[in-house]
Amino acid sequence: MSDFKNQPFAARVRHAFAGVRHAVGAERNLRLQLLALAAMLVLLGYLRPAPVWWALVLLAASGVLAAELFNTAIERLADHLHPQAHAQIRIVKDCAAAAVLLLAVGALCVAGALALSLWPAR
Repeated sequence: MSDFKNQPFAARVRHAFAGVRHAVGAERNLRLQLLALAAMLVLLGYLRPAPVWWALVLLAASGVLAAELFNTAIERLADHLHPQAHAQIRIVKDCAAAAVLLLAVGALCVAGALALSLWPAR
């Protein structure tokens, strides 16, 4: 059993934040996604849409960020276990990247729906 498995909650949270810090420092895409989230939050603050839009944007953004963290973890593990190029490892990495892309497109659709909902009626 892992030494980390039954640690106190505070210790597990520290490990989680260490993972976030590492990924933010190592992954340019994650930094760009965090910047996009910050811009969206500023825009939401300016537009002041209904609370459901805040929830949808935050849910979509957290999904993208979580997928990026999973993608980072999968890439690091795959590179550690099989450092040389390998067709099956490439497929694993491509699928993980595709999950991030799919969620990012979904988040853009949420942003588009928000924009349409705020568009002046004619």
